[in-house]
Amino acid sequence: MQSILITGGCGFIGSNFVRAALSTLASTRLVVLDSLTYAGNPMNLVGLESDERLRFVKGDILDASLLEALFSEEEFDTVVNFAAESHVDRSILEPGGFVRTNVLGTQSLIDAARRHWTPVGETCREGVRFLQVSTDEVFGSLGETGLFHEATPYDPHSPYSASKAAADHLVRAAFHTHGLPTLITNCSNNYGPYQFPEKLIPLVIRNAREGHAIPVYGDGKNVRDWLYVTDHCSAILEVLARGAIGGTYCVGGNCERRNLDVVETICDLIDEISESASAPRRDLITFVTDRPGHDRRYAIDSGKIARELGWRPTVDFDEGIRRTVHWYLANDPWIEAIIDGSYREFYDRFYGNR
Repeated sequence: MQSILITGGCGFIGSNFVRAALSTLASTRLVVLDSLTYAGNPMNLVGLESDERLRFVKGDILDASLLEALFSEEEFDTVVNFAAESHVDRSILEPGGFVRTNVLGTQSLIDAARRHWTPVGETCREGVRFLQVSTDEVFGSLGETGLFHEATPYDPHSPYSASKAAADHLVRAAFHTHGLPTLITNCSNNYGPYQFPEKLIPLVIRNAREGHAIPVYGDGKNVRDWLYVTDHCSAILEVLARGAIGGTYCVGGNCERRNLDVVETICDLIDEISESASAPRRDLITFVTDRPGHDRRYAIDSGKIARELGWRPTVDFDEGIRRTVHWYLANDPWIEAIIDGSYREFYDRFYGNR
């Protein structure tokens, strides 16, 4: 990998991947393309500005002229597509934006890669890769037992997961129809530094610290498999380096937890770190009306990536959540800088009537 286009590289997982790639790939050039929507934050790359291997471009993956120019200038041999609208709650309110970015945006990237990697009448050039970063939510919901794996049928239940499923299908079609060298990773719920504060874990940390009500959907017994973000980034690097072209790899943390258990763990950690509250922060937990179409349980079988590539998660949940809480408590300026009026408006719209 000599030149990588990282779309959505100012987002949560994307920015963590940029840091991992810079520390792992010593001679590789990285170009971050991000439109800087509400969740794309250039502050996520603070400290990397002086690295000559990194270039940032503000722009939309649907801008074909921009993609044409970047592919011509940089001669990318790798694309890693993190660019996505990813918050299920927002997709319920405004699904059109998710179709635009997640579906049409992915096809726009595919088209650009094909133009430069598979000229008309020729086979695809050697050594190129197009990796689509996807989610376990495309598989739907599990019962009390079982695990998602690479052959699990798609059964998305929200506008977000449906848009990601459509994007995955387009990527597979590009491989089978046009010979584009593609890879797909389907990951479980990520957590860690730089996550936008409307997602569950950073939201709970912030509210617990400030003594605000902590909203928990339904009975709080929905189960997720939690993956520390740096483990996810290391998995992507392994798939890029040695994954089978046209293949899919499920990436999980082997850390199933109920949402309520996650919330209570965070409350207890903040009580331990900061003793300023007059009552246990668990008292702030408020059960709210469940989200429409809320999947009950996700869990991933990471056996394929372990067998083929030797990847396994290294950060268990107890360690990862402790690191995460400490990071957010130590980074108030980052949090305050991204909580603007649009975020507060969204929060009020979605949680205010529950």
